[in-house]
Amino acid sequence: ADMPGLLLGDEAPNFEADTTQGRIRFHDFLGDSWGILFSHPRDFTPVCTTELGRAAKLAAEFSKRNVKMIALSIDSVPDHLGWSKVWAMERHKESSEGQGKSTHSGAVGLSRSSRAVGQTSSVWPLTLYPCAQVFIFGPDKKLKLSILYPATTGRNFDEILRVVDSLQLTAYKKVATPVDWKPGDSVMVVPTLPDEEAKKLFPKGVFTKDLPSGKKYLRYTPQP
Repeated sequence: ADMPGLLLGDEAPNFEADTTQGRIRFHDFLGDSWGILFSHPRDFTPVCTTELGRAAKLAAEFSKRNVKMIALSIDSVPDHLGWSKVWAMERHKESSEGQGKSTHSGAVGLSRSSRAVGQTSSVWPLTLYPCAQVFIFGPDKKLKLSILYPATTGRNFDEILRVVDSLQLTAYKKVATPVDWKPGDSVMVVPTLPDEEAKKLFPKGVFTKDLPSGKKYLRYTPQP
């Protein structure tokens, strides 16, 4: 059957759900923050357990970027609470400082049985299948990026942080990030920005990469 899904630029459904931290309405949960929703096939899956542990370790990095995290699977909130205790204990064993005790606040867990307000279909239909997805939303509640993984391949959180940095930079500056970009690297001036305006906007300088064709459309500037 054809499953409807969110496309880039679509607004997130403002669903209500019972979570490990109480009942939420999604738009209110996001507030003025960016948000990442991680879907999981179900609780207690080994790959997803490693991912939640990694998310907890990086909670401060996401918080620094004004990003809230929320995790979704087909199971119940009591199952989520049991699962969160497992990966909190695993992290606690790895940390000599005992920081695992606070990992429960790193991500909120909710059940796929939650419904979008005013809708009858499941909010995230792709989680019916053995896959895991990442949805990144901006403060405007619109979908900025999604990545779909098979359940057997764990997500790369270094990449997730990298794309968050790119999304946030390009949302507020007239730049794009080139292939393999990482924070601190030079960025590209968007093609729609005239040269004269670019020079005023980027006082650190605009540099054009020479191409065999002689075209001058690859314009770089130090990260603003």
